[in-house]
Amino acid sequence: MTSTRYAVNISILFTEIPFLQRPVAARAAGFDAIECWWPWETATPTQKEQDDFIRAVQDAGVRLIGLNFFAGDMPGGERGLVSWVERQQEFLANIPVVVELGRRSGCRAFNALYGNRVPGADVAASDAAGVRALATAAAAVAEIGGVVLLEPVSGCPDYPLKTAADVFAVIDRVRRQTGVHNVQFLCDLYHLAANGDDLDAVVREYGDRVGHVQIADDPGRGEPGTGRLDLAGYVRRLQDAGYRGYVALEYKTASTTEAGLDGWLPRGERGATGADNVRETNDRSTV
Repeated sequence: MTSTRYAVNISILFTEIPFLQRPVAARAAGFDAIECWWPWETATPTQKEQDDFIRAVQDAGVRLIGLNFFAGDMPGGERGLVSWVERQQEFLANIPVVVELGRRSGCRAFNALYGNRVPGADVAASDAAGVRALATAAAAVAEIGGVVLLEPVSGCPDYPLKTAADVFAVIDRVRRQTGVHNVQFLCDLYHLAANGDDLDAVVREYGDRVGHVQIADDPGRGEPGTGRLDLAGYVRRLQDAGYRGYVALEYKTASTTEAGLDGWLPRGERGATGADNVRETNDRSTV
């Protein structure tokens, strides 16, 4: 049986400590891989801000396996710029920053939030902009062997990608119209479940096309075991379908991060098994 390799999302966990201290906290908790949302409030942070982030990851001895593109004002409800026509230049300016961060850190998977529907905007024009933006981003990260990830999102009525089918409609449109093949499905089991998607059908139909997996229980977006989802079962089925990447913990905890982890994931099961497995993940992600 394939062993599960976990990564921890330091944008939603370890929030009890300052952001740049979280990589070392993740390592101390037993993880050797982390991911995060875009860490800054602008698409083009200063060189010092970038250097400080890379140094924090490297000094902690963890691998950055996932990073979001700039997604706008997330606390204010924005969920990405990919399909936002009026902010295309802002997204395009973010792409070389993301590529350089990937080059320096070794990260090869980059999550691009599609963007909410803008009131009054032409939907066809928004989707056409989305295709162009995704293709441009994917071509750029391909230079370092990377992939762009696209995910469903819950809790945002104006976000148009709610189901796996919604996401694959965009992925397949990008492939058909641009020939770009390194935009992949981020299978966030929590968001799918919260939006009412049929997880059994998702795993059955798309299990062999998953680029990355994130988990949280539903309802509540808490630790596995706090809700109704058989997360371990779905992960096993995805692995049976061929998934060999990390499973990222992207949940909220009612206690400290460490106390929450102790309730369901023993320390000895948190880390991966070494560089060979990381290389396998990156190789698979470029298919």
